[in-house]
Amino acid sequence: MMEFTHFNDAGYARMVDVSAKTDTVRIAAAQAVVRMQPATLAAIRSGGIKKGDVLGVAQVAGIMGAKQTAGVIPMCHPLMLSSVNISFDINEPASSITINCEVKTTGKTGVEMEAISGAGIAAMTIYDMSKAIDRWMEITDIKLLEKSGGKSGHVKRGQ
Repeated sequence: MMEFTHFNDAGYARMVDVSAKTDTVRIAAAQAVVRMQPATLAAIRSGGIKKGDVLGVAQVAGIMGAKQTAGVIPMCHPLMLSSVNISFDINEPASSITINCEVKTTGKTGVEMEAISGAGIAAMTIYDMSKAIDRWMEITDIKLLEKSGGKSGHVKRGQ
């Protein structure tokens, strides 16, 4: 049976002690998908959203979200991130935007939560900036795709 690491001997929440771990290069990639009406996607692509450059703002928001993960996820360690990269894949037939977030650091703990947060915050920003014309957009498929570094090494979804 797997042991939960975020509880102390008395059963109360704790932040895991990673001080004995070795510093390694840690990389994680995550995604989120925003599904919308075709007209909404067209407005985002053409700059027709009144609030401004949706993908530009979402890119900055995703980076900020990754950087602030420890401030909103209680047991996450504050990390010095060396890189956050947000990219967008537009799928016109599916009327969706897939947000990809890759995060890197060198340290004692991984950056999976930072990658997931970055993708999720970018998706929520797309929703926020576009909701005036499409309130029923869906944010789906928020998930870790890949991670490397640390004890478990390189792990990729589907392998």
